[in-house]
Amino acid sequence: MAVDQLSRAFVALADPTRRDIVARLSVRDATVGELAESYAMSMQAVSKHLKVLEEAGLVSRSRDAQRRPCHLEPQVFDLMTSWIERYRRQAEARFSRLDAVLSALGDRDTAPGAAADATPDAHPAPDTHPTPPPPPDPTGPVNAGTRPRPDPTRGAPS
Repeated sequence: MAVDQLSRAFVALADPTRRDIVARLSVRDATVGELAESYAMSMQAVSKHLKVLEEAGLVSRSRDAQRRPCHLEPQVFDLMTSWIERYRRQAEARFSRLDAVLSALGDRDTAPGAAADATPDAHPAPDTHPTPPPPPDPTGPVNAGTRPRPDPTRGAPS
């Protein structure tokens, strides 16, 4: 199965070291050596992190004489942002609908006739809700065929 660029970008950014590298490169371009100075790891380890970021399209390297600076590629970040924004808008629309429902319920509770019913009494009325039925008896007819029968040769349990 081919992995799309959006998935590769999110996988690359799942690692905190790579996220920190992206944060550093957002300030200015840097070489592997310059980036490695900030971490307690070898240049080879930092280079492996950069390779993952490069494969995801988040970072690219250029050649400047002997220097090979790394810099961010904004196109993939734009792709990620638009994907996240789509779901943010959907969530925001759901919350707006929920706010409307809650507001309508609040308006109903504060309607002119509802205020008289909501006046607190010094002595609240007794609970008029019926007591819920007890849970079914596990020894009852529903489970009668699934329960082991006592062995008459063993005597009564003590």
